[in-house]
Amino acid sequence: MADRVEVDGEFQVPLRDGAMLRALSQGQGRPLLLVSGLAGSAAFWDDNAATLARSFKVLRFDQRGIGASDRGNAPCTIDQLAQDCLAVLDAAGVERATVLGHSTGGCIGLSLARQAPERLDGLIVSGGWLKQNRYMTALFETRLAILDQHPRAYAATAALMAYPPTWLQAHWSVYEAAVAAAPATPEAKQVVRERIDALHAFDGSGWAGEIALPTLILGARDDLIVPAFLQEELAAAMPGARKTLLDSGGHFFPISRPDAFTANVAEWIGGL
Repeated sequence: MADRVEVDGEFQVPLRDGAMLRALSQGQGRPLLLVSGLAGSAAFWDDNAATLARSFKVLRFDQRGIGASDRGNAPCTIDQLAQDCLAVLDAAGVERATVLGHSTGGCIGLSLARQAPERLDGLIVSGGWLKQNRYMTALFETRLAILDQHPRAYAATAALMAYPPTWLQAHWSVYEAAVAAAPATPEAKQVVRERIDALHAFDGSGWAGEIALPTLILGARDDLIVPAFLQEELAAAMPGARKTLLDSGGHFFPISRPDAFTANVAEWIGGL
């Protein structure tokens, strides 16, 4: 957009429901939109974005109600969060991009590919899934119960499950930062609840196989939050997709295995 104001790579994205999203742009080249998971923060991608920006124009943003972005009034659904992604692309003046979504961001990416395939050059679903199952339902219900009683314990257990123990032991500041950022206020708790509710309602099993875009499915074999069998299920539903499973890295393998992660992403986009 010609009237977009960008300061040090940061720009604002106005949404129709009154929300304003904080977005970031780094690098030059083919556009790559990064969509983070349940926590919804652009900061999740800090290290990956710095690496990928050597080859691509990397866009990322705080999702509605998170970080420096307003919540707005629209219902929180996966389809709505996908429409927010389109607003980021519009504000950045980007007609088409490759979209990389991790975890919840993978669900958002699938919805985006369904709603606006003409805006995507390709889709990368990282640590994603096709639909809710008993394992994930039990996991999220347990996490919500912990959130209600003890937000710091919610954040602590999330970090303990998201990373390989040996990696977390060696990077303990990551754990401390996660606990310090626990969603303690009623407003922050509500944002988490409504995002988990949106995930409960998400089901791509009836249409994911119709997505004709080039698709890469990434996962880690030791992921305890979104186990690798869910990437296998997603790949089976999308027979044209390419699947790569790292041998380790936990759920947050983009952070714990950044070199392997960015290498797989760059190599795949380079082949589009």
